[in-house]
Amino acid sequence: MGSQPPPLVSVVIPMYNDAEYLAKCIDSVRAQTYKNWDCVIVNNCCSDGSAEIAQRFAAVESRIIVLDNEVFLPAEANHSHALRQISLASKYCKIVFSDDLLFPHCLEEMVAVAEAHPSVGIVGAYGLEGEERTVKWAGLPYPRTCFDGHEVCRRFFLDDIYVFGSPHSLLYRSDLVRGRDPFFNEADTHADTEVCFDILRNCDFGFVHQVLTYSSVQSESLREISRRLNTYVARDLSLLVKYGYEYLSPGEYDRCRKKIVDDYYNFLAVSLLKGGRDSGFWSLHKRKLAEAGSSISYSRLSLAVLLRGLRAVMNPSETFEKMKLTRARGY
Repeated sequence: MGSQPPPLVSVVIPMYNDAEYLAKCIDSVRAQTYKNWDCVIVNNCCSDGSAEIAQRFAAVESRIIVLDNEVFLPAEANHSHALRQISLASKYCKIVFSDDLLFPHCLEEMVAVAEAHPSVGIVGAYGLEGEERTVKWAGLPYPRTCFDGHEVCRRFFLDDIYVFGSPHSLLYRSDLVRGRDPFFNEADTHADTEVCFDILRNCDFGFVHQVLTYSSVQSESLREISRRLNTYVARDLSLLVKYGYEYLSPGEYDRCRKKIVDDYYNFLAVSLLKGGRDSGFWSLHKRKLAEAGSSISYSRLSLAVLLRGLRAVMNPSETFEKMKLTRARGY
């Protein structure tokens, strides 16, 4: 008997008006050293020529197909819809956003970790981001590649260790994707992180100690909008409320909640001191606090503003450096 073929990986590319980047994205999939893959490109009503580019690749590469959405879908809904298109024969699946890239050994290295550890449901790795090629996301102790999912989530809350990256930096086990419909919570901007917490209640987490993906930075991408509005502090509070008691003791939960809420008010105070932001900004964060059972306290916010103002006066060099960083990031 011959050896078994390597498991099939379904690569999914949710595509919306990324004609400038799409060819490089698809080429990065075709350049994988791991050869047993297929690819579904989901055209979310593109109007910039992206669909024509995708069809040209499908015409010369039998492993690529292009599917057209009948109606435009919001980002998270489109990502879940795209994942529903994976091959029934696939053992693993990989999202690649149409403006991002995979490095050549990405699938090979991720599949190797997943195959070595059948308990693993999600595999992550380091990624590069932006023109500066900044290495993103935290690592886990080298050289281990398999980690208890429960402990990984605990470290997120207790030690601020973030290893999940974004969906395109992860490999998912296909049976877990098929078992969730929709895969992502389509009402949550950070549904990619939430789904990791949900899955890792019952699975281990694999990690490749290499840089395997590249993310471009576009000014109006969901990633950059989240950065400008700092929806990450709202994400952390929401995750704690939803999953904290599954991963933490009551005492740990209380300490984490205090720290996150303190950080939240500190961020809001800095926002006021920098110019107040617009009504949409405040509506967003009032809603996020309310959803977490922490309706905004204006007396607490006033105190946070006072403390931040005093800190700025007492530590002018720190304030100057943070202002430079803020200008550089554009928010």
